[in-house]
Amino acid sequence: MTRAAPTICTTCPYCGVGCGVLASPDGAGGMEIRGDKAHPANAGKLCSKGSALGETVDLEGRLLAPVVKGQETEWDAALDLVAEKFRTSIAEHGPDSVAFYVSGQLLTEDYYVANKLMKGFIGSGNIDTNSRLCMASSVAGHKRAFGTDTVPGQYEDFDEADVIVLVGSNLAWCHPVLYQRIAAAKKARPEMRVVVVDPRRTATCDIADLHLAVAPGADAALFNALLAEIAARGAVDRAYVAAHVSGFEDALVAAQASDPSATGLSAADLAEFTRLWIGSERVVTIYSQGVNQSSSGTDKVNAIINCHLAMGRIGKPGAGPFSVTGQPNAMGGREVGGLANMLACHLDIENADHRDAVQGFWVSPAMAPGPGLKAVDMFRAVEEGRIKALWIICTNPAVSMPEADRVRDAIAGCDFVVVSDITADTDTAKLADVILPATGWGEKDGTVTNSERCISRQRPVLPAPGQARHDWKIICDIAAKMGWAEEFAYDGPAAIFREYAALSEVAGRLGRDFDISDYKTISDAEYEALAPFRWPQGPMKKGGRFFADGGFFTPDRKGRMLPITPRAPKTALSPQTPFRFNTGRVRDHWHTMTRTAKSPRLSLHMAEPYLEIHPADALRLGLRAAGLAEVSNANGRAVLRVLESSRMQPGSVFAPMHWTGQAASDGRIDALVAAHVDPVSGQPESKGCAVQIAPYQAAWFGFAVSVNDITPRAGYWAKARSKSGWRIELAGREAPADWEAFARDLFALPEAEAVTMIDAGRGLARIALMVEGRVSAVLFAAPEPVAVSRGHVAALLGASDQPSLLAGRAGADQPDPGAIVCACFDVGVNTILAAIADQGLASVEAIGTALQAGTNCGSCRPELAALLASAQPREAAE
Repeated sequence: MTRAAPTICTTCPYCGVGCGVLASPDGAGGMEIRGDKAHPANAGKLCSKGSALGETVDLEGRLLAPVVKGQETEWDAALDLVAEKFRTSIAEHGPDSVAFYVSGQLLTEDYYVANKLMKGFIGSGNIDTNSRLCMASSVAGHKRAFGTDTVPGQYEDFDEADVIVLVGSNLAWCHPVLYQRIAAAKKARPEMRVVVVDPRRTATCDIADLHLAVAPGADAALFNALLAEIAARGAVDRAYVAAHVSGFEDALVAAQASDPSATGLSAADLAEFTRLWIGSERVVTIYSQGVNQSSSGTDKVNAIINCHLAMGRIGKPGAGPFSVTGQPNAMGGREVGGLANMLACHLDIENADHRDAVQGFWVSPAMAPGPGLKAVDMFRAVEEGRIKALWIICTNPAVSMPEADRVRDAIAGCDFVVVSDITADTDTAKLADVILPATGWGEKDGTVTNSERCISRQRPVLPAPGQARHDWKIICDIAAKMGWAEEFAYDGPAAIFREYAALSEVAGRLGRDFDISDYKTISDAEYEALAPFRWPQGPMKKGGRFFADGGFFTPDRKGRMLPITPRAPKTALSPQTPFRFNTGRVRDHWHTMTRTAKSPRLSLHMAEPYLEIHPADALRLGLRAAGLAEVSNANGRAVLRVLESSRMQPGSVFAPMHWTGQAASDGRIDALVAAHVDPVSGQPESKGCAVQIAPYQAAWFGFAVSVNDITPRAGYWAKARSKSGWRIELAGREAPADWEAFARDLFALPEAEAVTMIDAGRGLARIALMVEGRVSAVLFAAPEPVAVSRGHVAALLGASDQPSLLAGRAGADQPDPGAIVCACFDVGVNTILAAIADQGLASVEAIGTALQAGTNCGSCRPELAALLASAQPREAAE
């Protein structure tokens, strides 16, 4: 009798919401996934990405052994080489000649030992993280206002607020579970009001009572206008300010000097916004990358916090500023000092007493004397040869850093590069001298902290594959090889957590907010069973909110308001680069798609990189809907599918940041992003660069499907998984002379049987290649973007005797679901439109009842609403 595998309570590895997951191994290397109803972050809800986690844990493409100079080797040999290279560089050039670049996807225990090794034993501050790219401005703004990097509120505030203001946050796509929480609260209390502040009209606007389409970068001007109006209406909480706030007068003078017209908003919209904000006692301002990713991101954060401090709306139920983080453990990284300018437990690396306290606790030989290099400066130092040895852990900077081409070249030119990852097939890993196989989600063991300060366990569900090791173990192994075996002799993550909790007691005694010393003696068994908890958990405070009654962590214990002068994006528009280029995420993909690209259904909604542009701009530039655009500036170039959208402001464009050199020919859009940074936080301005746009002059367009993965040979290509293989978009500047020969070469099937429909005069070709009587590959080509039912064609891979194959559309007996709208339940646009017409569905809820669409994560609900509004059944060409 086979006993069912146990269900494991763990935590999702995607955004900072920190959803609880129930994972059940299926005995075949996969797992079934459900939301954990007992977890406080999500109460059983999961987004499309979280729901598809079970589809992303296969071992295809996994790195299973250490690789040195392209050859598999033994762990000891690889570790000896890494340790020797780092030791030699430190001996010859000093500790600042080496650097670690780590990730918000590491677990806290991984992060802790990496920082201990670099800052306390190597003796350099040169460890920074890709979290620098997503929330460093929040950290800096919190520290300026509160004295520490403290998130004052918690998710329950979203339920209790009377007004929620979402600033620079497409919550519906980037944090869907929180978006649905707000939508549910609004439904329960219809008097709740939601304001969305965003230059784009995004899916999040579906629940907005007011959309403020501010000028790009104008968030500080908006909140300065609000602060000036708070004072003008006599709405300042004078008692709170007098008792608990410093800097009010200077902040107000700066706000009153600010020009509200810089927001680009009408006087009526500004008046409605200030009326809602000032007239409602419980206001939560949720902000994300649209605020942080700016050369003035820290000032924007402080402009928001200023308004909350002026009215005493902080740390109270339903009131406060709230930063939502983009990565699963960005908060945990902040807590252990993962940024180059921080120490563990929210201690300050610039503070000699703090440095001494940490060095004394670690009994370390060489404490970093001050901050190290932040991400952009770190890779500049690599480029200039000042950093001789670089260790990149769990991240892909050759794609995700600004000026990505320059970063790629810098890494390629570095004397010695180590990459720890789960795959060798990333743009960054391909540049490494040594690649070390790490465990991934589903195998890792440790803790993460979400956006509301809730610490949760990530538990292993599957065994580590091949020779893969946990990141903390790899770091400790290197430390041992460098001479510090005893100081890094942990027998598991629980031991690291105990040490970390004990260090937090030191921080608590030094007046810091982060204290989890209640757990300093936690046993291995208690750690294994650890339930989610919100810090602090120490002698002075247990969880909850901060600052309702003051108690800030500044020297005078007062919160600081700062004078803010709004600044435009660093890169000015010009006749050569007249478009403001905004970047961000799509609904169903994550970072550089190492994980999400494994799931066919997560690629069905947005299968290739695109440029969202206003129709008037597209017309003026000669761009065709579904055609291709070449986007460029002095830093780089991308070729993107044109998506015309009236949701964009004229003069502004948007592109998603997920596509890599493995997924598309020219989709690495961070190559275009200038490396301008906020002077306080060091966070790059990823949403404000300037570009020029022109049509990509294609002589032909193609769509292909293949059972086997291929290396496309075309000027433009983008590929994604389908249920039966791969789907590929293609284009080229010159049409092949022989389409059948081109197809055979493209798919590497020289002997396959070919079924063709070729019209050379019109430039049309439809070619199916059959192997042993079954469809192995199909190519459709035309002078215009190919209009076929992509889902239908992809579904025919592996089939035999398909008379409708080259038609590109389903026959009457094979209904075509169309382009996928609901990725959670694989529901296509045609299915939805047919149900609306045939069943008379009149609401999003009715669609959910009939088809399940929109009933899981809910991030497709805005699209369902749009389909209802159109109510015009039509064939979708995807």
